[in-house]
Amino acid sequence: MLVYSRCKQQKTKRSIEIMKTSLLETHSRLARRNIVEMIAAAGSGHPGGSLSCTDILTWLYDCRIDLTNPDRDRLVLSKGHAAPALYAQLAVHERITREEMLSLRKLGSRLQGHPNMEDLPDVDMSTGSLGQGLSAAVGMAWGDRYLGKNRRTWCVCGDGELEEGQIWEAAMAAGKFGLDNLTLFLDLNGLQIDGSVREVGGANDYRGALEAFGWHTAEIDGHDFAQIEAAVQEAEAVPGPSAIICRTVKGRGVSYMENEAGWHGKAPNAAQLQQALVELEA
Repeated sequence: MLVYSRCKQQKTKRSIEIMKTSLLETHSRLARRNIVEMIAAAGSGHPGGSLSCTDILTWLYDCRIDLTNPDRDRLVLSKGHAAPALYAQLAVHERITREEMLSLRKLGSRLQGHPNMEDLPDVDMSTGSLGQGLSAAVGMAWGDRYLGKNRRTWCVCGDGELEEGQIWEAAMAAGKFGLDNLTLFLDLNGLQIDGSVREVGGANDYRGALEAFGWHTAEIDGHDFAQIEAAVQEAEAVPGPSAIICRTVKGRGVSYMENEAGWHGKAPNAAQLQQALVELEA
């Protein structure tokens, strides 16, 4: 009877995991469709880096950030040009309508090219000038600890952005103050507006630098939900700030955008949009 009970529990747990993964995959695919549709409607935007961090944001908004809770965890999208990835999540979770989603970058729209916390209550920090988001996240996490608030601050940075010195000043401060309520996702898609990150900024040891500043680190496939979840659970269990280094693909999910620096900041035309939507549906 005991063996049967354990088998039943294991099957139930496995079923829940399958259902959860299926939901994450569905939301991720929908978010990607939202991204290419809104950028095409705007005629401008940044699809490549938005698509590379989609799975990270999907996991966070499905598993940690409850937009209906005023005391929820908070997110700083330091790579603010990837705002479509954030707006796509707000649409998936019905915080904005499809009509508003398609108003991206339009005059008078709340959905500007970079997130603006003054316009959208679900945006926790206005970002855009690269390199500044981690500093804001450090301050938010530090403030929450001072006030005794039981929530976590999440920050997403791009690898091109890591060439900014302010990132490393913030990382040093987070390590010094042992901010165990702060987790940084590094979206390492390998490309920036000028081309290869390695060629522009050099082959840098981000993991070694963060560990030298007192951060716990993990390196994962940033498109694998199981790896994201395991890394987050590990980050939540250790003292001090944590960094999850995610190997990702720029333009993930749209064949002609993948690993192409030219799709850093360019909108698809009508034919390209239709091809993208077909691929994402498949």
